[in-house]
Amino acid sequence: MRPAITAMLSSLALIACADTTATLEPQTNDSITATEITDGLHHPWSLAFVSDNEWLITERRGTLRRVVDGELQDTNVDGVPDVVASGQGGLFDVLPHPNFAENQRLYLSYAQPCGDEGGTTAVGYGTYEAGSLNDFQTVYVAEKSCTNTAKHFGGRILFDNDGYLFLTIGDRGQRERAQNTQDPAGSVLRLHDDGRIPEDNPLVGQADQATEIWSWGHRNPQGLALHPQTGKPWLNEHGPRGGDEINAVKPGVNYGWPVITYGREYYGPSIGDTEKKGYAQPLMHWTPSIAPAGMAFITSDRYPDWQGHTANGALKLQHLNMVAFDGQQPVSETRLLSDRKQRIRDVRQGPDGYLYLLTDSNNGQLLKLNPAE
Repeated sequence: MRPAITAMLSSLALIACADTTATLEPQTNDSITATEITDGLHHPWSLAFVSDNEWLITERRGTLRRVVDGELQDTNVDGVPDVVASGQGGLFDVLPHPNFAENQRLYLSYAQPCGDEGGTTAVGYGTYEAGSLNDFQTVYVAEKSCTNTAKHFGGRILFDNDGYLFLTIGDRGQRERAQNTQDPAGSVLRLHDDGRIPEDNPLVGQADQATEIWSWGHRNPQGLALHPQTGKPWLNEHGPRGGDEINAVKPGVNYGWPVITYGREYYGPSIGDTEKKGYAQPLMHWTPSIAPAGMAFITSDRYPDWQGHTANGALKLQHLNMVAFDGQQPVSETRLLSDRKQRIRDVRQGPDGYLYLLTDSNNGQLLKLNPAE
């Protein structure tokens, strides 16, 4: 099922495989509160800060909304590409280019129509000015991932400190695809900002491979953030019934799905082994599932006790999930805002240092996390 890969890649994968993973005994802290900035959002998916006073929010149905000086604007941003707004598909991430102040490039990831009523994950950019997205062009389409399953699109995007663009793609609900490196499904991709494939990607030079792949063996990554010390991407991803994961993403590494997983079939039995030589262990896993979505590292002095923590939304268990790490070893987990009983879809640290959250509903909210008193 897997095409042959070089001895170099096998060595990388084995080096990167951790011997153990961790689950933690979570603590709950409902003394932390959040302030509503706005409601009236229809299944919001992602938040971006294009200036100190103007923020952009994607809605899964295919609309891009503006918040200016804390007020949700009535008029949507025009120039957004058509999307497949079906099942889990739609408009996903919004992300300014690292040089946005000079080039005004705004990136979107989305489910693009393909095949016979199908969809696949794509990313592109336009020039953003005064509420309009102009000259939008698609720079990458996961053509081999086209299917009409309408789930597990991934869709998170991230720029690293070297200007490379990372894109997550889920297994599209067809789990065996995550172990096929001819197919970008179930992978993290690494691209130049114009969609070209970097020459030092791990599969470049190998015949018949999807050379945009950076890592594989992922089920459905829904959070992606840059580690503040290493400058490398970390992600969270959905397991099935249990087995949600946090992974530090490394090139040429197989993260195991569905060969290894701590999750189980929804109807009960185990899916695969929990560990196996050649497959990387997650840094931690949540069992039972919290359904993580959105991810941010806290670096702000607004929350001095949480600096370096990962903040993860939780859709299924409806809270904000904080995990403290010592290096790559998780040491504590705290669940915040569980009393609100809201599905948290995205988590971002704003230019003012505060943490902002999007809640996933047909009347979704933008929230500001209040520091501990």
